[in-house]
Amino acid sequence: MNRQGSVLGVIGLGSMGYGAAVSALRRGIDVVGLDVSTSARVRFAADGGRTAATLAELGAQCDAVLVLVVTAAQTEDVLFGPDGLAATLKAGAVVIASATVDPALPPVWESRLAERGIRLIDAPVSGGAAKAAAGAMTVMASGKPEAFAAAGSLLDAIAGKVYRLGDRAGIGSTVKMVNQHLAGVHIAAACEAMALGMRAGADPQTLYDVICHSAGMSWMFENRVPHILAGDYRPLSSVDIFVKDLGIVLDAARRLAFPLPLAAAAHQLYLASAAAGRGGEDDAAVVKFYADLAGIDLPQPASSSKEPS
Repeated sequence: MNRQGSVLGVIGLGSMGYGAAVSALRRGIDVVGLDVSTSARVRFAADGGRTAATLAELGAQCDAVLVLVVTAAQTEDVLFGPDGLAATLKAGAVVIASATVDPALPPVWESRLAERGIRLIDAPVSGGAAKAAAGAMTVMASGKPEAFAAAGSLLDAIAGKVYRLGDRAGIGSTVKMVNQHLAGVHIAAACEAMALGMRAGADPQTLYDVICHSAGMSWMFENRVPHILAGDYRPLSSVDIFVKDLGIVLDAARRLAFPLPLAAAAHQLYLASAAAGRGGEDDAAVVKFYADLAGIDLPQPASSSKEPS
């Protein structure tokens, strides 16, 4: 399957899916987008993409489909629900499954799709909305060689780096699970550390600047703390995402009889934030747990129109 002449479907035109779809368009790929949000479809059409109204309409047109929804249940509905891709894609087509899911699931999907002559690449992604829009995501991919032969060039078109991790589905999701363990713990630690500094009287902006040039800095600290400094918790990645993702990590570790005390503690912080009604806020809103606990005055937004960093 050559890059030119192939039709790529993208299901899920959220922050990551939209960026991937637009990146593919910039590289001359014919892209058909689908999202439950009418405004997302209208936006994509305005940027030059084609849209479909149903899964059946999209599946009938595409040689490969990137499924970038949020949950495993949504992925399964896209694949095997009424008029799902298993029933509408032609034999030889490739599904690129990119949601963060339990690593035990992609092998099952791979087997079920193979019964219809459809290939699967287990390909979770990382990098956030900005890297998705720049075509610079990291893709953690695994699947059969014939799946990569058919759709590898399309993966390259949406990513800065594609790691080919093995010849069966599930390996990609295992690596993404480890990434989410680290990401979730790092965000929670960044929020805890900033709250500690503010409680002790440190200026938060100065604290951020110093840590970003010191050994304690992490990518998540550098990326998320500006949301705290701006007092802007509109979600780029929400608290609820890490309730889900660290839940996946802990479930997998339990099956392996493997202890994860740091991940478990971080998961409780996200759960506490969600229970307080902050599940839909940016994941940096974990800092509000500490603010409530210790009476910390967090930075407030300069204006209601300020965008998150």
